[in-house]
Amino acid sequence: MQQENQITKCFNQLRAACERADFKGYDPFDGLNSKLFQALPYIRSNRLCRLAWLQFFKRSPINFRPFLGVKKDYNPKGLGLFLSGYCNLYKAEQKEEYLEKINYLIGKIMACQSSGYSGACWGYHFDWQAKAFFQPKGTPSIVVSSYIACALLDAYEILHDEKLLKTARSTCDFILNDLFRTYDAQGHFAFSYSPVDETQVFNASLLGGRLLCRVYAFTKEPVLIEESKKVVAFVCKRQQENGAWTYSPLPFHQWIDNFHTGYNLECIYTYQTVSGDDSFVNHFEKGLNYYLKTFFEKDGIPKYYSNSRYPVDVHNTAQLIITLSETGKFEENKGLIDKALHWSQKNMFDEEKGHFYYIKQKYYAVKISYIRWIQAWMFLAYSHYILNTK
Repeated sequence: MQQENQITKCFNQLRAACERADFKGYDPFDGLNSKLFQALPYIRSNRLCRLAWLQFFKRSPINFRPFLGVKKDYNPKGLGLFLSGYCNLYKAEQKEEYLEKINYLIGKIMACQSSGYSGACWGYHFDWQAKAFFQPKGTPSIVVSSYIACALLDAYEILHDEKLLKTARSTCDFILNDLFRTYDAQGHFAFSYSPVDETQVFNASLLGGRLLCRVYAFTKEPVLIEESKKVVAFVCKRQQENGAWTYSPLPFHQWIDNFHTGYNLECIYTYQTVSGDDSFVNHFEKGLNYYLKTFFEKDGIPKYYSNSRYPVDVHNTAQLIITLSETGKFEENKGLIDKALHWSQKNMFDEEKGHFYYIKQKYYAVKISYIRWIQAWMFLAYSHYILNTK
């Protein structure tokens, strides 16, 4: 009972803090929005300078954003995560205040779409330099767009507003028509991350396939489930014998991490559930077994990488709850969930400010509040916890 009370208390504090902030905040990757950086043309246009500047902001335990001209803003993906969270809360408790937040967030999401593509799509609110590519602010990605479109489907199940389903279906057009594909010899493929790169990222491609599945559940268009299966087959074929997936096939993407593994499992399970196809059951079970045995220590500490605890990031705690909820494995693993959540609340929650810390490294912590990376994910995780324990 005491632990349940603590869970409720932490969630209420987190929710109040996010609502006070109007769901705006900083992001680990928003450093290139700095007014100072944007005022330096040579540095701004240099790939290595962009990478270094971004990593400095991301890794620093001191938040330099207020001093270097980075403003708090809406993160479109964060808005989608909050929307899904409020939909879960409404399903669990049927409160009018949750409906108000659902409609408010839908309005914010609809207002920040990227334009000029085959369908509704969204990107981050900052320039982003990754190892494999550079994405200017607003460049739509399969990850951001699929999470938002799935959130709109969550809202559609409650509101029955046809424009929500229509918008999510439109996002399928963006995925099917505007993204590159990498095919294998069997005709299976991976979607690119965005329209401006050809990178194969396993979890990103699966997230696009998951959206196709979810829309198919409403529209019954064969092309949606057929293309989704090809994506699932592509990724499952590249699963390691022990059940793991690397981040991507690229030589500099060979790490194996916690929350992206959770994404993969969620998406494969969704395909199985919607399609009734059991071709990938063994891949899912093997992956789930690896996930649970590898990434969580006995006291609930969530490991980031398969071979290292650090950095400890509560995004991984959040994904544990979400993955096990979405795959019907919540109840049988509730002991692990409670351990991970209790540890995260005790060690990485600021009760005075009502938010979770970013990460703990071995010798120091980064206690900056990030609205999308941490608070939105934990909000969504708590909503799943509440939905499963009502």
